[in-house]
Amino acid sequence: MTDLHATVRPVSAADHPALERLWLMFRHDMAEFQGGLPSPDATYHSGRLRSAVEDDDWAAYLFTSGDHPLGFALVRALSGPARVLNSFFVVRGARRSGIGTTVVREVISRHPGPWQIAFQDANTAAVAFWRSVATHFAGDAWTEERRHVPARPDAPPDVWISFTTA
Repeated sequence: MTDLHATVRPVSAADHPALERLWLMFRHDMAEFQGGLPSPDATYHSGRLRSAVEDDDWAAYLFTSGDHPLGFALVRALSGPARVLNSFFVVRGARRSGIGTTVVREVISRHPGPWQIAFQDANTAAVAFWRSVATHFAGDAWTEERRHVPARPDAPPDVWISFTTA
């Protein structure tokens, strides 16, 4: 895996089919921590995905190595007080290779200023990953808080990390 080289690029119309397939993998992985079953047609709710490619206040990025998709990032609230990394995914075959760290640093660097990123406590790999990302950009000047998931009183709270980039 160490010979992977990742490219980060904005999602184009030609990328939509790959992004939709990656979204299914992402939602399947997240079901372990957030619960939820696929719809009867074996898809997952994709309103955020549509917003990311249609709404000007969102940015969608695809990560690739050559012609192989490695994952994606969806960023919302570009014109708001803080950018929100709404969804972030790296395919299992590229995990633990350093690719995630490389691509998330590039995505965040494209949008300087305040950031908020949510994850789940039960996802121990995500806990360590996002704390290291926040430390990379802000040193000790980042915060972490737990927030209830809107309209999901049965769900454990999400962990939100906040920091500001230069």
